[in-house]
This record gives sequence, C-alpha cells and structure tokens, in this order.
Amino acid sequence: MVDKSNEYGYIGASPTQSSSANTGIFEVNDVTDLLNSNQYKLQIVEDVAYLVIAGGGGGSGAASNDGGGGAGGAGGYRTSYGTGSISGANSTVESKLTLGKGVAYTVTVGAGGGGTSQGSTSSFAGSDITDITTVGGGRGGGGGAGPLNIGGDGGSGGGAGGYNLNQAGGAGTANQGSNGAGSNGSFTPSVGPGGGGGGGASSAGTTRYQDGGHGGNGMSSSITGSAVTRAGGGGGGSNGYATSNGNAGSGGGGRSGVNPTVNTGSGGGGADRGGSGATTGASGIVILRFPTASGTPTIGAGLTSSTSTDGSDTIIQFTAGTDTITW
Repeated sequence: MVDKSNEYGYIGASPTQSSSANTGIFEVNDVTDLLNSNQYKLQIVEDVAYLVIAGGGGGSGAASNDGGGGAGGAGGYRTSYGTGSISGANSTVESKLTLGKGVAYTVTVGAGGGGTSQGSTSSFAGSDITDITTVGGGRGGGGGAGPLNIGGDGGSGGGAGGYNLNQAGGAGTANQGSNGAGSNGSFTPSVGPGGGGGGGASSAGTTRYQDGGHGGNGMSSSITGSAVTRAGGGGGGSNGYATSNGNAGSGGGGRSGVNPTVNTGSGGGGADRGGSGATTGASGIVILRFPTASGTPTIGAGLTSSTSTDGSDTIIQFTAGTDTITW
C-alpha cells in the first residue's frame, strides 16, 4: 500500500488509510485522492429492506347493450422484508440492499391508471445497484366488442370485459403479480356476461356468470412495523341483469362505484352494464426500512414522504412523486 499520509498537513498522528478501513478526519480533496488510489473505504448503509408497488390498473366502463366492465389488476409487488414466499405472485422474498453513502438513489411512485389505462411503474434505482422496478397493473377490458375488450397485461393482469365471446384476462408479470380473469361468453350481445376480476399480488381474479368476477387478493407486509395488505385486484362489473358486481380483492381493490385504497397499488373496479361506476386504479408506494444508526438521508423536494421508527430501524414511506434520496 502506498503511504499518502505525508501529502496532508495533519497535526499529530496521521489517519490510517486503506481499502478496508479508515480512521481520522479527511477533507473532501483528501477523500477524492484516496478514492482514486483505492485507499478509502466507502461508507455504506447495510440491510436496507424495500417494498415497491406500482400503480394499479383502471377499471373499465360498460356499454348499455353489452356486459359488465372488466376490473383493473394490481400494480407489480416486490419486497425484501420478511421471510418465505411473500413477494409478488407468492415468490420468494428478495435480498436486502447495501447502499453507498453519498450516492443519489432515485425513487419513483407510480400513479394509478384511469379507465382502460395501465398503472404506472414504481421503482428504486441507483448507479451501484440493480434497479428495483415494478410494472403497472393491467387495465380492465371494456364491456363491448373490440380489441379493448380483452384484459390488459401488467404487474397483475386486468379482467376481461363482458361480451358474447370468451374473452381473455390479462397476464401478470412473473414474481410480481397474478393473472386477471376472463369473461364467460355464453350470452348474446344484448345480455352479456359480467366483467372479469383483476389479478392481485397473491391470487388471480375470478370469473362469474352474469355477476362481476371477484378481484384477486393482495399480499401482506409488516415492513412498517404492523401487517398491512396491499395490491388487491378490482372487482368486475355485473351484466345488469344480475344483482352483484364483483368483490374487491383484499388489500384495497376497487369495485363498481367504489375507489380502491390510495397507495396500495390496487386495481380499479369495472362498471356495471350501462353504468358509470368504473374506478381509477390506486397509486403505488415505495417503502424503505434501514438501521437508524446509518443516519438520516436527504430527500428531494419532488417526493412526498413520511418517516417513522420501529425498534432500531427507520421506515420511510414514499407516497407520490419522483426525486432522489441520499445518505
């Protein structure tokens, strides 16, 4: 190792400099010089857990002479907090992150999709990590003829709209969410089937006869210190002759005339036949949990966030916007 201590005007014993540890006080120029010589240990934040959920897909409307509208699917769900098969689509929990101090990480919270619109992506990204990105929930299919009748693909897939054909639900993304439900096509166009339920983080949407299909269930996480279920699929709309639209999936999914719970990434509900009850998908969320001893990060003004503690950990919940966070 090259001894660079004689380059600096320290009083008393010079700092210890190596690629594995440093002791003493360094000026900014000193740190830059040592980094360039691979003789400065980067300060890190270890054991950073995350929950990243994209915006939910929007539920669809329904024409007056067709079936119920399809429901939106939940936004993609990824987490590194906890143990077991508790990440999206019941996949194994992911690994925690090690972050560098002084590195700017970009946080993006996806918005929910409007009618026949997919939800927006949520992400946590940085130059020294593999980006944690989730796909927006699939849109619900319209209750009538045409290409938008099929449920949209997404983090979780959207449910199909009701019509006189067997329409397919949208596909979920691997390790992020489940499939949306198709529709039962055993009716004429004037008495169409109910719309399919949107997929949720832990289970697929369902198909019912003339009633709207139920939304798939969401996934529970205790990253904030208490168990909260998020990312439920929306409930499909009924065909107007039946008495029931679909139930929302657990975790805050919407149904006809009922909005999904904000910041859960849940899917919107499909409208009943001839109705205007389609609801927009819920916005997503990004949550970080890290040891409080790591210090307080600086959060950019473009993000809406709240901070709490649980034991020896700090939890930051980002509920809107995009900007950077730096330790």
